[in-house]
Amino acid sequence: MGNASVVIVSHSRQLAAGLVELAAQMAGPSVHLAAVGGIGDELGTSAPAIAEALRGCPVNSPILLFFDIGSAFMNCELALELVPENVRQRSTLVDAPLVEGCIEAAVAASLGQTDREVITAAQKARTMLKVAR
Repeated sequence: MGNASVVIVSHSRQLAAGLVELAAQMAGPSVHLAAVGGIGDELGTSAPAIAEALRGCPVNSPILLFFDIGSAFMNCELALELVPENVRQRSTLVDAPLVEGCIEAAVAASLGQTDREVITAAQKARTMLKVAR
């Protein structure tokens, strides 16, 4: 996947920015990361802000959209309607845990895995044990 883009959508600007910071440390510079969170100083998500982040991804890079809860998914879908077809076609909404899934995807993408392998890595985060007992 190489030059992948990961767009993180959260109701919280701080959560999205912190996750970008963490993913960047884990994945390195080969993965484009973008944070979209909050509406002004309030919690929330914005389809136009998400669309802007999508348009800001490098041309021809596959784009993976990660989102937190509720309306974030709805606004991601709406944002996909606001962007050009060439951006929409290379964008995928990833149904995975936000933090663990994003980290797994960013690392897998940095290792050059295929789109499908990166998405599968993110989705496997659903069953990841955090504490071995």
